[in-house]
Amino acid sequence: MYFLTIVGNLSVIALVWTHPWLHSPMYFFLCNLSFLEIWYTTSCVPKAIGVMLGKSQTISFTGCILQLYFVFSLGSTECLILAVMAYDRYLAICHPLRYSSLMNSTFSAQLALISWLCGFLVISVLASLISRLSFCGPNIINHFVCDIDSWIALSCTDTSLVELATFIISMNVLLGSCAITLISYIYIISTICRIPSAQGRQKAFSTCSAHLAVVTIWYSSTIFLYVKPSAQNSLDLNKIVNVFNTIVTPLLNPFIYTLRNKEVKRALEKAISGM
Repeated sequence: MYFLTIVGNLSVIALVWTHPWLHSPMYFFLCNLSFLEIWYTTSCVPKAIGVMLGKSQTISFTGCILQLYFVFSLGSTECLILAVMAYDRYLAICHPLRYSSLMNSTFSAQLALISWLCGFLVISVLASLISRLSFCGPNIINHFVCDIDSWIALSCTDTSLVELATFIISMNVLLGSCAITLISYIYIISTICRIPSAQGRQKAFSTCSAHLAVVTIWYSSTIFLYVKPSAQNSLDLNKIVNVFNTIVTPLLNPFIYTLRNKEVKRALEKAISGM
């Protein structure tokens, strides 16, 4: 599955960059998402495979902090990029005549850069707080990845500040980006419903259906994991949802975009026929 995830997302990037008709802000953001998914999966899956196979069942304190930082930073960045992609679809469908001037290459690059910077900066605060916790008891992590709940469970000092920071960051990043996405789609659906022809409505909806599917899968599992005031949730249940987030979702995304997006599907068919 890890191999398929890497190949699938690399294929999306290659398709976009080798086919001129895909050189637009929509597919630029898709490339950012695919690039992110590669590193998001890589940051935890190889180590998890080592743990499950019994070949690498230890991790250093620094290594665990770094893994947590990259996993959560990339996860936060994904939320922001998905919100940016929703805003891009809003401009394309609700303001088609002004789209090219509003979402130009400079602005789209700025939005992508801001998403990456904010995603990594906001988690640096949380990683700093976690690194200051004291650990004086068991050092066995009941997980395949260094997540926040595992750190809190092992700490022998007060973790209320870490839990509060986790909740606040989750609320701002997850629910903030989710709100942008939801508002964008309310306007999108409203605009599509006013299109007189059925063919026009179908064409408009087809441009955002793949993104809507990805957003639904990502937010439903991520909000379940991280929007909570304490670490009392079942670690076993969290592990199941984490597997879905870190392995299944990055694997599904390239297939969803390939099957649901006609332009990407056309590029794939052309690439296959040219082999």
